[in-house]
Amino acid sequence: MQESSKEWNISFAGCGFLMAYYCGVYSCLFERAPFLLKGVKKICGASSGALMVVLKSKKISEDTLMARKGTLGAVHPSFDLLKIVRNFLNHDLPEDAHLLASGRLFVSLTRVSDGTNVLVSEFDSKEDLIQALICSCFYPLYFATLFKVFSRFQRYVDGALSDNMPFSGLRNTITISPFSGESDISPYGSPFYFHDIYYNNVSIHINFINAHRVVIAFFPPEPEVLAEMCQNGYKDAFLFLKENGE
Repeated sequence: MQESSKEWNISFAGCGFLMAYYCGVYSCLFERAPFLLKGVKKICGASSGALMVVLKSKKISEDTLMARKGTLGAVHPSFDLLKIVRNFLNHDLPEDAHLLASGRLFVSLTRVSDGTNVLVSEFDSKEDLIQALICSCFYPLYFATLFKVFSRFQRYVDGALSDNMPFSGLRNTITISPFSGESDISPYGSPFYFHDIYYNNVSIHINFINAHRVVIAFFPPEPEVLAEMCQNGYKDAFLFLKENGE
């Protein structure tokens, strides 16, 4: 892909523990087409896709290994994945993170009161930014607590429940998903009967491997699987760049 004066967006679909795929995608773009990341107008995401802009692959691996501990892993009452993510964000984000993110990062949220999607792009403080990211990752009934996450005097839950790929309908948006489908960067996989489904704006081919990926999204796999997923993300991003003239 050649550099262009046109504006473009990048949108990451929510995908739980499949986020390791994004680490490979990001590494490829950073190494081979850094202008895509530096010049992007809007970085959009739902759930774990929204975390991609601030989390590092090493930390993802560490937290995934922790999530595998015990019989129930990430859904065990004693394991609080959101707390781990919050602690990491508090520790590693700079104090002016909200200023750097405002107007550029768009976080997808689902309002509890009416199920409406809300895109948040302005943040009053670092804590406000962290709260938005945590809200976007709060998948009801998956976590041990049944209490809803609060933000800005409203109750919000996982953004993937209403819009799992913000701005995907715009032609200048590069869509990225770890599910094989019609996204710009995604794994190759032929659908059964040439059919696919759209889960809140994310194209997903109907096949066995995608069904397996849905399971992995909620239950973290072995480290070897995560490593392979990361490598595949790099390869798919490289193929995208090659097909678009890089």
